Amino acid sequence: MLAFKLAIRNLLGAGLRTWLNVGVLSFAFVVIIFYNGLIDGWNRQGIKDTMEWEIGSGQFWTPGFDRYDPYTYTDAHQSVSDEVKQLIHQQKATPVLITRGTIYPQGRMQSVILRGVDPHQTILKLPTSAFDNPNDVTPAIIGKRMAQSARLQKGDKVLLRWRDKNGTFDAREITISAIFNCDVPPADNGLIYLPLATLQAMTGMENQASILIMSKDNQIEALQGWEYKSKDFLLKDFKELIKAKKGGGVVLQGLLLLIALLAIFDTQVLSIFRRQKEIGTYIALGMTRWQVVGIFTVEGAMHSILASLLGAAYGIPLFWFLNQKGITFGSPDVGITIAETIYPYYSLGLIVTTMLLVIISATIVSYIPARKISRMNPTEALRGKVQ
Repeated sequence: MLAFKLAIRNLLGAGLRTWLNVGVLSFAFVVIIFYNGLIDGWNRQGIKDTMEWEIGSGQFWTPGFDRYDPYTYTDAHQSVSDEVKQLIHQQKATPVLITRGTIYPQGRMQSVILRGVDPHQTILKLPTSAFDNPNDVTPAIIGKRMAQSARLQKGDKVLLRWRDKNGTFDAREITISAIFNCDVPPADNGLIYLPLATLQAMTGMENQASILIMSKDNQIEALQGWEYKSKDFLLKDFKELIKAKKGGGVVLQGLLLLIALLAIFDTQVLSIFRRQKEIGTYIALGMTRWQVVGIFTVEGAMHSILASLLGAAYGIPLFWFLNQKGITFGSPDVGITIAETIYPYYSLGLIVTTMLLVIISATIVSYIPARKISRMNPTEALRGKVQ
């Protein structure tokens, strides 16, 4: 308690020097929380959007299917069994047939991936209800990115060519019934969605599917003839990206924290040099050397406590505002799942961990120069001649 009182008195007595150190350290404290909160918010939103638009809560793949190898799509399909039909009827799964095709917009040739989906499915957010337009002979829906790359608009007709199960080419005109906007590029780029029954008839693959997308309440992890792919497996690439972004942010956060800690270190060195008589007086009054070391260590560590309080004073309103309004990035199209507006997520664990990091670091940095006190001669210290 004595060390704490003396530390407070000395810090307040130092005036502007103390508040400059505290200000820099509080800025580092707030930036660390802000950056990690932003990445955590992006992570939560990205996982949620990917599940809602593309992967559901997990998938079952036909053996041999590889989402990264379009050449496997033609042969990777199988019949939908009665067991699977029961799951589809209960809205616990939705079948998707996937194959390759080519479109010819404005006389150009563009390769696409065709996905046949059930018009009545409710697992994905795809606007499959647009398939019910009676004016469209062969309705199709595409994403905003696909529409931009193919220069297509709602209501446009475009020639589509594909191969059926026997390898025979066929073609027909399709109508763009709807264009949707989503934040998940893999569910948009290069994809054209058709009614499942239509694509099955076009390819001669009646009652067949390439993958099964499971609903959020799915607890089934085994189906005969299908390979289960968990949510963690399907989100692996995205989570690796988030991990890399956090790793890159550590460099910036470390530099900011290092600058703040260097200021505290310099302050402590200067303080010990200028306050030699005070140190000698403490020892002459009966305090042990290590008790005096403790006073100066606590004094340096108090910078982090004050920095936490100052950071909370302007950080809490800032974080609350960003959490309510979000951070808008416009319409990013960088090939990864990222929303136009990200809402940072500040968990209690993040805040407590950051506080402990700052406090422990400041304490260590304060202790290093304070160790010199343990080797001081009290007489020399009282005379102010310690080298």
